[in-house]
Amino acid sequence: MDMDIDMEIEGVDEREQDEIVDCGNYECDVPMKEGDTHETEVNQKLISNYKASVQDFALLKTLGKGGYGKVILVRKRNDPDKGKLFAMKSLKKATIVTNQKDTVHTKAERNILEQVTHPFIVELRYAFQTNGKLYLILEYCQGGELFMLMERQGNFLEPMAKFYLAQITLALGHLHSLGIVYRDLKPENILLDKTGNIKITDFGLCKESVFDEDTTNTFCGTIEYMAPEVIIRRGHNRSVVMYDMLNGGPPFTGRDRNEAKKAVCRGKLKLKSYFTMNARDLMKGLLNRQPANRLGAGPNDYLDIKAHPWFAEIDFAKLLTRALEPPYVPQLRSEDDTQLFDELFTREPALDSPSQSGFQALKNLLLYFHFRNPSLDAIEHDPCRRVCRLHIHSPVYHDRVVE
Repeated sequence: MDMDIDMEIEGVDEREQDEIVDCGNYECDVPMKEGDTHETEVNQKLISNYKASVQDFALLKTLGKGGYGKVILVRKRNDPDKGKLFAMKSLKKATIVTNQKDTVHTKAERNILEQVTHPFIVELRYAFQTNGKLYLILEYCQGGELFMLMERQGNFLEPMAKFYLAQITLALGHLHSLGIVYRDLKPENILLDKTGNIKITDFGLCKESVFDEDTTNTFCGTIEYMAPEVIIRRGHNRSVVMYDMLNGGPPFTGRDRNEAKKAVCRGKLKLKSYFTMNARDLMKGLLNRQPANRLGAGPNDYLDIKAHPWFAEIDFAKLLTRALEPPYVPQLRSEDDTQLFDELFTREPALDSPSQSGFQALKNLLLYFHFRNPSLDAIEHDPCRRVCRLHIHSPVYHDRVVE
């Protein structure tokens, strides 16, 4: 159900002044090279002895497009999953192979999506490759990006933001338990399925095998959503979109990259007068510039965030089983309705243009790219059905632009 953003929030006096909070300084005088960049991505997850190919999918609508490829809504032509809708992301090998980091991130995303199964993380169903491209077949999240919902509705009321942030907390907690650090959390990388529950996507910047006191030092992500220690290359930590949801924009911004970096490292945090006291307290804890003092950075990880009074009314056990009703349910006309995606892309023809490559190195860019979802095993072992087996090698919904 849609929520009225003009509704009064109980216990908040609109006459109160905004609170300006000093989050401390995180010195960022280390010179940044002009070549410092974000990083790229690629997803993957499920196929096995059955050899999936582009011909197995009917192309319906273009959902997104970027420098590395495009995302197309497709329907499976044959078993397994005959008739089901998916999002097919195609990536050009020739573009990826020119940058060693992009190749590494592509492999990492495939590995991560292969091992991760969670109700609030997008599922990779198939992954395969041709001489010129990599293909990831992901679940179709028909509700579009959380970013687009924020654009349409403006800042959220706290109950609405609380629901999404609770689901994000559970998803990130699961990743952390596997030693995976998600390094590009922002509204554009959070999708909504047709029921209104969130799905985190875009795992190209994730770091694997990070446990306990380990940190990662890569400058990657989107500046306004980075922790200050990331900007000066002193380790990664968690970040949140809570402020963005409640305020309608991130807490620290600038007119250019350098100004944005300074704001993240030294800017004052402005807490609006309509934020409740518990919301203010949580944001202060999450946006603390000292990683050691940041809420959720201790040994209890996401459990400390779950235990914060702001989440007191959330039943996390029911939330995990998707038993709680989402605050917003997409109004869709059909199962292949794409109205919640940008018309700039959906109006384009759904074409998978050929990509020819003369380099032998591209042919086996990822030797183990193909993969099959374990849930397909039940189909394979059904004696009443004849299904060819998937041959898996290596792997998005989202195509990141590298600066």
